[in-house]
This record gives sequence, structure tokens and C-alpha cells, in this order.
Amino acid sequence: MNKYPLASSTWDDKELAAIQKVIDSNMFTMGQHVAEYEKQFADYFGAQYALMVSSGSTANLLMIAALFYTRNEKLRLKRGDEVIVPAVSWSTTYFPLQQYGLKVKFVDINRNTLNLDLDKLAQAITPDTRAILAVNLLGNPNDFSAIQKLIAERNIILLEDNCESMGAEIAGKQAGTFGVMGSFSSFFSHHIATMEGGCLLTDDEELYHILLCLRAHGWTRNLPDNNLVSGKKSDDPFEESFKFILPGYNVRPLEMSGAIGKQQLKKLPEFIRVRRENGQYFQQLFADHPFLSIQQETGQSSWFGFSLLIKQGSGIERKKLTSYLIENGVECRPIVTGNFAKNAVIQYFDYEISGTLENAEFIDSHGFFVGNHQLDIKPTLLEFNQLLNRFK
Repeated sequence: MNKYPLASSTWDDKELAAIQKVIDSNMFTMGQHVAEYEKQFADYFGAQYALMVSSGSTANLLMIAALFYTRNEKLRLKRGDEVIVPAVSWSTTYFPLQQYGLKVKFVDINRNTLNLDLDKLAQAITPDTRAILAVNLLGNPNDFSAIQKLIAERNIILLEDNCESMGAEIAGKQAGTFGVMGSFSSFFSHHIATMEGGCLLTDDEELYHILLCLRAHGWTRNLPDNNLVSGKKSDDPFEESFKFILPGYNVRPLEMSGAIGKQQLKKLPEFIRVRRENGQYFQQLFADHPFLSIQQETGQSSWFGFSLLIKQGSGIERKKLTSYLIENGVECRPIVTGNFAKNAVIQYFDYEISGTLENAEFIDSHGFFVGNHQLDIKPTLLEFNQLLNRFK
């Protein structure tokens, strides 16, 4: 078949013109374009505050870090606190938890949705649970109504890693806005691309101010004159130049990324519409496939990619199948990390496995995914389906 890549460029002359505008300004560090992008991003997704950072990974890092510095006791984390996570996600969902000394409790996923198994999540919650970091996998939102019912009477913080699911919706609300904070990615292969880049959304003003401070060195320079971290700033900018109040980072985005992001956001509704049309066609093609099953949509997926699971007892070997696909021009990958708890890096974690991870393990050995695009790929999907039907 013709080449079927994982992703394709979302740029045209508008993004190139935006880059040139920044070059002409000779102002490359975070500035007005980033600020405008943040405002537009918050408005688009229906949140009070947005913070652009260098990647989705650093968005996750700041999301966890901010909870160590809040004055709000209901939201504050400390080392040793238990955080529940799904056993299938990207590595930098988990790494900030280890880096801040949190106890990670892995919970199995639902084999159909690829998100948290709600029954197993209910069993995993104990009086020691301080937070749930829900991951919306491959464009598919979690059932947040059910999760919120589980934690309604408990002092448990809900967070969202929405890096793979920009534009997903459930119950009329955007994924990434159900938790206290939600993270997003705008890496090349994601729904929009800003070179590298990520964003955080929150409705909590104090957390927003903490995030502003942590993003740039932990200094006060980027905070409002009256803020919920340092209080009232000096009227003398010289005094505030190098005043440090939190142990922060430098995870600022480039000004070019903000300028590109403004153009990409304008295109996002059409990107999501086309991805969903591709998703509907993919579901039709593979609804009753003889040896493959597909991810079941919760709410309205934004269809990051298309996951496929080799059915149990089918006799199909994944290595043989994926080699066949790659030889025929189809780029494919494992479903994120598979069972993350199998990775050697786990030796550095304080962790616990709640129950068993049989679904994560099944996905680890039987799953793979192929790309979706912001372009109409229905002819490619048909050809892909025909290619699979010729596999022996």
C-alpha cells in the first residue's frame, strides 16, 4: 500500500509567516505571542487560566510541583502521599511523581476504552489516597462523572494528563478541564504542533500563580503585582529582577511556539472534525474484524490514533503482524508504554500495584496503534484494512 505514516504536518504558510514575524522582531524568548496564545487557549477550552510551557512532559512536571507549594491544605501534596495512576501511559506521566517522592499506585485499565478500569479504581482507593492522575489515552476521555462519584465524599485531588487527547469531550465539557489541573501537548505528532510545546489549564488562581513562578526560575518577575505567592510586589522593577521565592525550573516556551500556536488553534476545530470522521470510518471498517479489536469511544474522542488489539486465541503473533505492516509502508507503535510497571526504571519508584494488571499486560503483548491525521485518510484506512485481510 502507499505509505501510511503516524503523523503529518499541520502547518502551511500561516505558521511560516508567524515564525518570520518573530524572527523580524528579534524577540525569541517568551513574550507577547505566548501570552496571547495562553489567553486564546484558555478561552477555547473553557478554563480560567492557561500556562504554556516547553512540552507536555514539563506541563506534567509543573502540575505535580505546584501541589507541593499551595497554601490550600485540600490540594497540598507531601512526599509519601499516594497517587493513583493507570498502568498504561507515557513515561512522563509517572516521572514527576517519582521525582517528588510520591507513592505511585498502579491500577489496571479497561481493555476496551484503554482508560482506568472504574471497578478496579474503586477497589484501589483507600484512606491513604491523596490524588488520582487520570490519563485520557489516544484521544479517549475517561468517564469523569463516574470518577467524580467515587471521590465525591473524599479529600482526593483529581488531575488530568490530557496530552494525547486535545479536543476530546464528554458530557459537553472539554477533556483536560475536569481536574484541578490538566496538561496538554503540542508536539509534532499531536493534534496541533508548536515545534515543541505544552500547556496547563486550571481554574485555581493560586495554582496559576505558582505555575507562573515555577515555569521561570522560581522568581517573582512574571507574577502579577498583587499575587497569591509573594503578595504585593515592589514598585521598583529592579528589586524584583532576581527575587526567588520557589525552587523553580526554566521550562519556558519559545516566542515562536506561541506565535505558531495562535495559528494552530484557529485550525483545531477543523482538525478535530476530520479526525472524528476518520475515526467513524475506522470504527465501521474494524467493527467485526476476525482477529483485531479496537478502542471503544467514551464521550467524543479526538482520535489521536487508532489502537488495535490482537484477539485472544486468534493465533496471530504481534511481531509477525507488525513486521508485515512496516514492510508494507505502515508505521506502527506499541500502545504508549504498554504495562509501564514492567520497565526497568520502576526500580527507582516507591510504588504499589493494586490487584492485577492483566489488561495492561495483554495490551503490552497484543496491542499496537497506527496514526490518525487532520486530513481525510479514509482511502488509506480502507487500503490498510485490505492489507490486514491479506495477512497470513
